[in-house]
Amino acid sequence: MVYREHGFVRHTRIIVTHYGGPDALQVLEEECPEPKGGEVRVRVLAAGVSLPDLMAREGIHPETPRVPFTPGWDLVGVVDRLGDSVAGIRPGQAVAALPISGAYAEFVCLPQRELVPVPAGLDAGEAVSLILNYITAYQMLHRSAKAKPGQRVLIHGAAGGVGSALLQLGRVAGLEMYGTCSSRGASAVADLGGIPIDYQHQDFVKEIHRLTGEGVDVVFDSIGGTHIWRSRKALRPGGRVVTYGLTSSLRGGRLASGRSGRRHRFRAILIFGLYIAGGWLLPGRKRVVPYSIQWLKRLRPALFRQDLMALFDLLQQQKIKPLIAERLPLVEARHAQELLGKGGVIGKIVLVPKGPILNQQ
Repeated sequence: MVYREHGFVRHTRIIVTHYGGPDALQVLEEECPEPKGGEVRVRVLAAGVSLPDLMAREGIHPETPRVPFTPGWDLVGVVDRLGDSVAGIRPGQAVAALPISGAYAEFVCLPQRELVPVPAGLDAGEAVSLILNYITAYQMLHRSAKAKPGQRVLIHGAAGGVGSALLQLGRVAGLEMYGTCSSRGASAVADLGGIPIDYQHQDFVKEIHRLTGEGVDVVFDSIGGTHIWRSRKALRPGGRVVTYGLTSSLRGGRLASGRSGRRHRFRAILIFGLYIAGGWLLPGRKRVVPYSIQWLKRLRPALFRQDLMALFDLLQQQKIKPLIAERLPLVEARHAQELLGKGGVIGKIVLVPKGPILNQQ
């Protein structure tokens, strides 16, 4: 809740106090941050909740900051105050950003170069879904897999945030789609144009070969570990696995190893790299291609902006419609991460900061 105290504007921010479970998240009330030179203060309208947030809280994501830190990869908000040397942007303008950390707050200060204008009239919760989930899906489809109309793809976790984005964008691209999901998510997958495969009761490799014969052209694998090798078995010769996550390191939203409480940023990525290398060494002309949204953004920032603008255009045209699983108040961030950790979430969980509009210009 935004409020004044002795003339200062205060706001709510969520912090991770130690590496561990959801109890590591605390609600902090503090003075609003002030933008430095080249920065813009943004009043957050919607912040996404994602599995990388949980991995950072546990200390195992490569992008994990030192504690205490504020989680939150993606946000949509409005420009509230301009720092020195900022031009070409105005207070009240809707913007989007992928800060990687810091989005679980009512106000956040970001470099102007990180902000992408959001077209007027879009729902903030739907718009924030595009930043991490849909750009990941869009870039994997068109830049990593180079998918062509008529090709067959298998999407793991097809009812989730990135999975449902892949289904929607795959339908726009004219792909034949199969998706692993729980029985609860099967109807959502079917509604989005995919053929659901219940991973809890079916062997997805056998099912893919039963349905397609020789296998699929592309598998999108967010699970990682030995699962990458299983995904290779669902490919036809010459196919590729695009791997973009290591959710196998979590179980019930906590570290699968049970060894929590420390910052192990590179352990998961080392294991990830070993499996990718192993995938290349196995026979069968089946490639394993890693994808990282943050590294592609760092190396090719113009592509990130270009692809996000293309997605905003698709949303305006109603060719895509992000699934919002829950809209929760910012102060319920712990509950939001618990829900995501339990699994079975269909679509995206969004945090919605509450409070009056305070324009300090």
